[in-house]
Amino acid sequence: MTVSTVTPGSVPYATLLSFTRYVGRTGPRKASFVGGLRRQRESGSGFNPHGQLVKALKADIRFRTGGTYLNAVVDQVNLRWRPLYESVVPGALRYIESIGDLSEVEITPTRDTLGMLGSLPVKINPHFGLRYADGHGEAVRLHFDEDPPQEEAAVATLHLMSRHMDLVLPNATPVLVDLRRGDVLRPDPALKQGEIERWLAGEAAAFAAMWGTTA
Repeated sequence: MTVSTVTPGSVPYATLLSFTRYVGRTGPRKASFVGGLRRQRESGSGFNPHGQLVKALKADIRFRTGGTYLNAVVDQVNLRWRPLYESVVPGALRYIESIGDLSEVEITPTRDTLGMLGSLPVKINPHFGLRYADGHGEAVRLHFDEDPPQEEAAVATLHLMSRHMDLVLPNATPVLVDLRRGDVLRPDPALKQGEIERWLAGEAAAFAAMWGTTA
């Protein structure tokens, strides 16, 4: 009988968030970051404090309430996370305003999918989708960090979402919303997709190699 030697966390894997945070780092910080991800996966730890915020944002868009749910959630969230919510909600309200006439848009489900960069699986998971009255859609990924998204991380996020859009949300384009500032980032048509793909493939190979050496 052969006994498997594969241990939890031993197979390289990344979410869209973790991989794009990785590409935004340089030098030894890359290996340190990957090591932290692996340890987190092996321990099963990790908590997403943004869940209630995302639900409130989607509710304000769906019910065209212009901020009622977002303003209310600040008082409803655990006291530990209240400062975070207070810092993000103003930008979230600006984002809602930037959408325009909410009667012309609907929240629509997106599908998570697993994309491969070489041998590295990357989970592509937008936060929600928007479908406009003219039929076009947007797959929306939210950025919550205090600092704006780094250029490398933004390019990687938008490219990987575009790459799998037929599965994520057909007839749609990706957007990355810098939620603290209410800014919306979209793919730059001037960028060469082949060069981005080769760059990400190299980053993925390095990620996988670091994963195997940071046990």
